[in-house]
Amino acid sequence: MRKLFYSVLLIITIISCKNQKPVAKGYQGQGKNAVVSTVSKPVQKQWKGIWTFDNETTFFSNDFESGRLNGITSDGNNHYTALITAENTPVNVSPWYAFKVWSKTPKTITIKMTYQDSRSRYYPKISTDGQNFTPLDSANFTGINKGTGDFGIKAVPEIVEIKINSSEEPTYITAQELYGSTRVKNWIDSLSTKPFISTYEIGKSREKRAMNLMEVSNGEHKKAVMVISRQHPPEVTGFLAMKSFIETLSGDSPKAQKFRDNYDLFVVPLMNPDGVDNGNWRHNMGGIDLNRDWQDFNQPETRSVRDFLIKKESEGYEFVFGADFHSTWDDIYYPIDTTITGKKGKIVFDWINNIAERLPQKHTNVKPSKDIKPTMVSRNYFYVNHGMPAIVFELGDNTPRDFLKEKGKVAAEELMDLLDNQN
Repeated sequence: MRKLFYSVLLIITIISCKNQKPVAKGYQGQGKNAVVSTVSKPVQKQWKGIWTFDNETTFFSNDFESGRLNGITSDGNNHYTALITAENTPVNVSPWYAFKVWSKTPKTITIKMTYQDSRSRYYPKISTDGQNFTPLDSANFTGINKGTGDFGIKAVPEIVEIKINSSEEPTYITAQELYGSTRVKNWIDSLSTKPFISTYEIGKSREKRAMNLMEVSNGEHKKAVMVISRQHPPEVTGFLAMKSFIETLSGDSPKAQKFRDNYDLFVVPLMNPDGVDNGNWRHNMGGIDLNRDWQDFNQPETRSVRDFLIKKESEGYEFVFGADFHSTWDDIYYPIDTTITGKKGKIVFDWINNIAERLPQKHTNVKPSKDIKPTMVSRNYFYVNHGMPAIVFELGDNTPRDFLKEKGKVAAEELMDLLDNQN
């Protein structure tokens, strides 16, 4: 009888294990993108300037590239309430903020951060020079109405209060590091001192800012890699990984030199210069999510890249790989399923696997898509219209910055190896 009991128990255990689904690990990504109109909509352009309080002894300002502070009130006793609103609605819940504070005499102030129809997505970064940022000391951070879960807007506090030591030297308080159009252009220009790198305009944004493209080329090649970044202004971690990726491809290593002997590299590091400089949550100054405009091309920013790609193809170029760098709640890859791309798209999955083998310390989910029409997003347009295997490469908002740099470097090295094997 006992033997029969244990036999039945064993069978039940085996069946239950067989039917058990694997537990999902980490951020699972967003759902299917809705098809939306990309015809321009009105945008509320924020006022930029300086607010003064306490008999002109305490000051707040949003008057710099990427600044965002829509209102600030004094509640007494060195307590202030900041209001952060979006450029227009509906909008993805990415409440970007960036402002600076200073006072004539040193003191500790408390700032209550409030958001329009959103919660506190980005953990505050602090800087005294607008260039070098560190996360706010957690002892000076208080979440109010804390969220639940691990990812998404519901998982973060509704409101936060932060304490800042204010003095005559301004302190920057930002959602992420500041990389406005001037700083990005300075980075491009610093690389362009190399003889095989050039930069030029391929168009203008809605507010007539330059759409700058960086070209890495040392010969008359007809194969190329296309890279874009910052379609969405707050997505700085994607930009930082892209920055390391490009620096590695244009570096001095034998591997990079061999890559440039066979391929050209075209980069648009700042797809949305207006949105970035105006401190927008998501959209360009046409009030549109640019990564929904790769079907109808109603916005000048996407048209600039479309026209560039068409021009290069007319010159005989074959685009062998495309990457669009973004940020989200945690690292995740969005390739096109190989049931759609076949053998041509296998390089994207080989690339993902090779990166994972070299960086096992951080798990990154993969969410392939079988939906390629309407093209709407850059990855689909790249593949459908130009035949290039492409991916949306997303980095987490809070991914450690040293890891971002390493991931960009490793991603570049693995791509160079795979492309080398194709020659």
